[in-house]
Amino acid sequence: MQYKANSPEDYIRQLPEERQAVISKIRQTILNAIPQGFEEQLSYGMLGYVVPHSLYPDGYHCDPKLPLPFINLASQKNFVALYHSGIYADQNLYDWFVEEYPKHCKRKLDMGKSCIRFKYMEDIPYELIKELCTKMTVSEWIDLYEKNIKR
Repeated sequence: MQYKANSPEDYIRQLPEERQAVISKIRQTILNAIPQGFEEQLSYGMLGYVVPHSLYPDGYHCDPKLPLPFINLASQKNFVALYHSGIYADQNLYDWFVEEYPKHCKRKLDMGKSCIRFKYMEDIPYELIKELCTKMTVSEWIDLYEKNIKR
């Protein structure tokens, strides 16, 4: 679901009341843990954490006017989605996350290539999300992006 928001706070205000606290807590977890250099902004109608053009002028290969995306956070109809591009691009990071997930959640991991879906708001692994956010710096993400994704 896309929201017409002007800021991260505006995005959160538009969410159903039961999602506001969860998205706010995940957002704060990301902001507290993500390495320096990534910037928060609205991206694709979601909360986004990107490499700004000031650090990576080439931008996103699909649309160079956009900064390079790294993490997105969205409230979807039936779940909260955390999109992590590093998991998509780095098999070791993906494997680490899949192995760690059961140590933090009692429910089965629901995940696509970069999308982690949380259907149960009472079973969100905030500490695991925090640790995931620390696993890749801006320069590591740019290098991985250029090596594996940008062609």
